[in-house]
Amino acid sequence: MSAVDVQTVWKPSAADLWAGRRPLWWTVGPKGEPAVLLVHRRHLRRSRYVKGWVGRSPQVPFDAVLVVRQADGALQRRPVKDIPVRPSHIGLLPEARLLVAGGRAGKEESGAWSPNAVVFSLESGDREAVFGIGDDIPALVTDRGGSIWTAYGDEDIYGGHPESAAGLACWSADGRATWAPEGRLPAVPLEGCTAATEGDRVWLVWCSGSRRGGTFLTRITPSTGEVASWPSPVRVPDGFAVHGRRAVLTKRDHNQRSTEVVRAELTGDTWNVTERRRIRVPGRVVTRCGQGRDGLLWLRAGGTWLRIGA
Repeated sequence: MSAVDVQTVWKPSAADLWAGRRPLWWTVGPKGEPAVLLVHRRHLRRSRYVKGWVGRSPQVPFDAVLVVRQADGALQRRPVKDIPVRPSHIGLLPEARLLVAGGRAGKEESGAWSPNAVVFSLESGDREAVFGIGDDIPALVTDRGGSIWTAYGDEDIYGGHPESAAGLACWSADGRATWAPEGRLPAVPLEGCTAATEGDRVWLVWCSGSRRGGTFLTRITPSTGEVASWPSPVRVPDGFAVHGRRAVLTKRDHNQRSTEVVRAELTGDTWNVTERRRIRVPGRVVTRCGQGRDGLLWLRAGGTWLRIGA
């Protein structure tokens, strides 16, 4: 693969790093705008066991700065104050709103699931909604309409949550469960891998532990309710983007400065691999490193964001 195929898109400024602000949770908006939550190191604790940026945990509540890179390259900075959850994911929503979601949730004494997601207005800074979004969330993506799509891990699938027990779910921005697979998947999900959008369609990538197990690419068309799934050409990928009948997938060497890039094409009902290369990247690649938007795979490697076209 030539260097032209992998573009370096963004990295934090030397001024932010010098000031003690660390780039942590990130997303790409439905219009293709990367966004990163910068948190001052005084709020953070480092895990002894978890490598990379995902091993840094804030003391809540904490303040942060959201940096969004616009289409023209300009950077928009928005302060976000008193974040009440330890994030695993963030997402951009219409009308200048930010979702901050914790990947883990607990139960209150009443038996109800505790809230682990909050929606902020980036204009006023106010909290617009606080709700529970399930437990053990490896993958999350927002779509153009403002819905939140989640793929869960086995601890929540078998943990008793009424919506996330199905493995895949969709939520409104005020916390209502609005979609479930309802028996339309080829197997029972065990673990979410990654997520992408293509126009108004949403793709969730997940694997199953059943006898019909494997890794699957599931496409949901919200406007019609259509659900279609295909076996993935890559086992348990951590990045996926699709454009028409072409796709690109990545599979990391965990905590190493390399990743495998696989291109595939849909022929009939099968995704066939057309190219497979291992590439060096400028930083270490850990979990939650990839997200796809309209045929572009965004890959985080340490403190650098790369972009690979399908």
